Amino acid sequence: MEKKVTIKDGWKVLIAGLCINLTLGVLYSWSVIKKALVHDWQWTNSNASLPYTVAILVWAIAVLFAGRVQDKIGPRKIVTLGAVFTGGGLILSSFTTNVAALTIAFGILVGTGIGFAYSAVTPPALKWFHPSKKGMVTGIVVSGMGLASLYIAPITTILLQKYGISNSFLILGLFILVVAIPVAQLIKNPPAGYVPPEPKNATKKVTKNPSNKNFETKEMVKTKQFYFLWIMFALSSSAGLMIIGNIATIAKTQANWENGFYLVGLLAIFNALGRLAAGYISDKIGRVNTMMIVFVIQGVNMALFAAYTSPIWISVGTALAGIGYGSLLSLFPTVVADYYGVKNFGGNYGVMYTAWGISGTIGPIIAGIVVDKTGTYNLAYIISAALLVVALILALITKPIKNVTEENLNKKQFSIIS
Repeated sequence: MEKKVTIKDGWKVLIAGLCINLTLGVLYSWSVIKKALVHDWQWTNSNASLPYTVAILVWAIAVLFAGRVQDKIGPRKIVTLGAVFTGGGLILSSFTTNVAALTIAFGILVGTGIGFAYSAVTPPALKWFHPSKKGMVTGIVVSGMGLASLYIAPITTILLQKYGISNSFLILGLFILVVAIPVAQLIKNPPAGYVPPEPKNATKKVTKNPSNKNFETKEMVKTKQFYFLWIMFALSSSAGLMIIGNIATIAKTQANWENGFYLVGLLAIFNALGRLAAGYISDKIGRVNTMMIVFVIQGVNMALFAAYTSPIWISVGTALAGIGYGSLLSLFPTVVADYYGVKNFGGNYGVMYTAWGISGTIGPIIAGIVVDKTGTYNLAYIISAALLVVALILALITKPIKNVTEENLNKKQFSIIS
C-alpha cells in the first residue's frame, strides 16, 4: 500500500535542506582562513582572497547548471554530488600551499560542490508548501548558510591554531563527506499531483504569482524585471561578501582587535536572522518593499563603516552587514518564485544567481585591491555604499509582471527597454 503523503514529509525535506546548508557553509569561514594564509604563509591580501573569490564565481555558475538539471532529474542526486565535490575539494586543498593549486582545489571544486547542493535544496522545499509560505520556507532553508559560520569559523580557528592550514582543510573535508552525504538522501520533490494545504491566514495579495504563469528560463530573460533584479542582486550582495571575506582583517586593522573570529560568529547569527526575518516580513509587505528597506540599511552601514574603530562599533557594523546580506539570500529566490513561478524555479533562479557570483568578484576584489594600495578599506566602503544607492533606485522602478499569456509575452511591454 502506497504511503500517504502529508505536509510532515515536506517538513522533513525543509529541515534536511537547512542541515545541508549548515554543513556546506564552510565558505563563510574564509575570513579566518585568509588571515592565516597572510600570517602563516605570507600571502598577499589579493592572493589570499583569490580562492574565495573564484569559489563564489564558480558557485554561481554551478547553480546555473545544477538548477536546470535538478528540475529534470530531481534534487537528491545533485545534492549528493555537491557534498562529494565540496568534501573532496577541501581534502585536495590540504595537499598544496600553492596559490594556483589552492584556487583550483578550493575555488573550483569546493565552489562547484556548494553550488550544486545549494541549487537543489530550496526548489523541493518550496514545492511542498503553499505559495503563501514562500518567504518563510526560503528563509528557513537558506538560513543554514548563514548559521554555518557560527560553528565552522570557531572550529576552523581552533583547527588552524592546533593543526595548521593544510590539516584543517583535511579535517573539514572529511567532516562534510561523513555528514552531508547521508542527509542528502532525504531531499526529494513531492509526488506528481501533490497539492500543498492552504493555511487559514494565507496572504494572497503579496505571495501569489502575479503573472499566473510558470516561466521557462528563455521567457524569463525577455522581461525587463529580470535585468533589474539581476543588477540589484549583484550590487547589493557585493557589500556583504566583502565584509564576510575580510571581517577578521578589518577588526585587526581598524580596531586592533585580534579576536576577530568572534565577529564571524556574530555575522553568522545576524546573517541567519536576516534571512528568516526578511522571508517572514516579505510575505506580509512584499519582496521589493522589503528589499528597499534592506538597501537603505546596507548603504548607511557601509557609508559609516570606516568610522567603526572600536570592538563595540565593529560589532554593530558587522551585525547590520549580516542582516542586510542575509536578507538578500532570502528575498531574491522568493521574488523569482513570485514573478516567474515555482515549476522551473531551479533553472530560473540558477540564472538569477549568476548575479551573486558576479558580486563575489566585485566586493572582495575591490577590498583586496584597495587595502593593498592604501592600507585601509575606507574607499571600498564608499564604493559599496554608492552601489547600494544604484540598487535602491532600481528597486523603486521594479514592478511585478501581470496578466502574462503566451501571445503577449513578446510584446513591447515585456521587452528590456520598455
